[in-house]
Amino acid sequence: MSDPVFVYSLSTCPWCRKAKEYFADNDVAFEAVDVDLLPDDESDRLADEAYSLSGSRAFPVVKIGGEVIVGYAPERFATLLGIEA
Repeated sequence: MSDPVFVYSLSTCPWCRKAKEYFADNDVAFEAVDVDLLPDDESDRLADEAYSLSGSRAFPVVKIGGEVIVGYAPERFATLLGIEA
């Protein structure tokens, strides 16, 4: 079983879309949430959670197992998931 993958994203962010496409194209199971489409209180909570993990307000924030990657970083994703680049 591979490490769980979770993507904090924004619906308007092209890099967020690319990250989600990367996982889908590589048959990697992942969960994702578009933080900006949630009700205000939940949106604020998840935005704060992403900030707490990453130390940044940038998106996407990708969690692979215990690792956190900010931005679209396919090489890093591949390394952490053991995918041949």
